[in-house]
Amino acid sequence: MRHAGLVAGAAATALVAAGAITYAVAGDDGGGRTPSAESADAGFARDMAVHHQQAVEMSYIVRDRTKDEEVRRLAYDIAQTQANQRGMMLGWLDLWGLPKVSSKPPMTWMEMGGMASAKDGALMPGMATNSEMKKLGELSGKQAEVFYLQLMTDHHKGGVHMAEGCVDRCVVGVEKRLARGMVDAQQSEILLMADMLEARGAAPRS
Repeated sequence: MRHAGLVAGAAATALVAAGAITYAVAGDDGGGRTPSAESADAGFARDMAVHHQQAVEMSYIVRDRTKDEEVRRLAYDIAQTQANQRGMMLGWLDLWGLPKVSSKPPMTWMEMGGMASAKDGALMPGMATNSEMKKLGELSGKQAEVFYLQLMTDHHKGGVHMAEGCVDRCVVGVEKRLARGMVDAQQSEILLMADMLEARGAAPRS
């Protein structure tokens, strides 16, 4: 696949940088000020941690539903990268002394709180519904592969939108850089998944 090398490189770069980002983030480029609970920095960390958790869950589900090595390898890479990033974001909230949950709707930090319907468990852009998660766990083989790739494509598109929001609104420098890295890596994976879907006679849902 023409995009495989780009995806692998982006994932490796994100993982290598993780340790430095975790230790440096508390006051980096923010004038020594700790972000507030209502800030874009805190909102992005909270919301993206939830968004990433579903990607991890989907990836482990499909690894149990297919023996295709290409899909299993992609799912493993996504699960490892996003679990790592999720831990970093929750760690930042701990460093800042901020809650990991908010009484306000998801995406409020992007001024989109009123748009989050949470329909059937889909809390944020691109997230799969509870029904879709259940369906993924019931499929197998090629059907599971195609559905996973379609769901994850939607998931990544939503994630890119959120990460771009952090790039525009976040103040903490290393968090902004992590968000830029998410945009690059997930856009590369979207292209890769389009190739993988085409090879299976399918296409993204949108």
